[in-house]
Amino acid sequence: MPRPFTGDRLVVASHNQGKVEEISALLAPFAIGTVSAGALGIAEPEETGDSFEANAALKANAATEASGLPALADDSGLVVPALGGAPGIYSARWAGPAKDFRLAMERVHAELADRDRSARFVAVLALAWPDGGLELFRGEVSGKLVWPPRGERGFGYDPIFVPQGGVATFGEIAPAKKHKISHRACAFAKLVEGCLRRR
Repeated sequence: MPRPFTGDRLVVASHNQGKVEEISALLAPFAIGTVSAGALGIAEPEETGDSFEANAALKANAATEASGLPALADDSGLVVPALGGAPGIYSARWAGPAKDFRLAMERVHAELADRDRSARFVAVLALAWPDGGLELFRGEVSGKLVWPPRGERGFGYDPIFVPQGGVATFGEIAPAKKHKISHRACAFAKLVEGCLRRR
């Protein structure tokens, strides 16, 4: 059974402002204050894991060790079966050192050419405690890729991803709606069920 989280503050182990804002918004109903790893000056660890779970755990453990606070990390990415699962755990690296996701989206589009455009977003949340405790929660959302990119909302690959049953990309829909249907929302629902209680 997952360990309950009873604290009122944790570190969001990310330097991605869009991701920090999304996770902080999801945590707001639980009266849990958040501070980002970036704001605390915690360096981003090298993501050496071979899975979303391994990288999420690595980031959460590094943040809790550096801060002495519980930490919540996310590792997420775009999985495209026609590209052998790429970019997958390397989704951020496809954006290059400047984290230019326009380039990353162009690369996905170019490599796909006329192949099947089915895709899914995967997110794994890792909740780590200073005493070494760790819980992992995985969420996925299936959909298809479109071109050209549409919408200025969201971040990463959102402007080219249309969730199954939808017509708008994650870059077009309102953040409140995305928070209900995204891969991160699915993982978060499992985190809530296992560890969190509304206050």
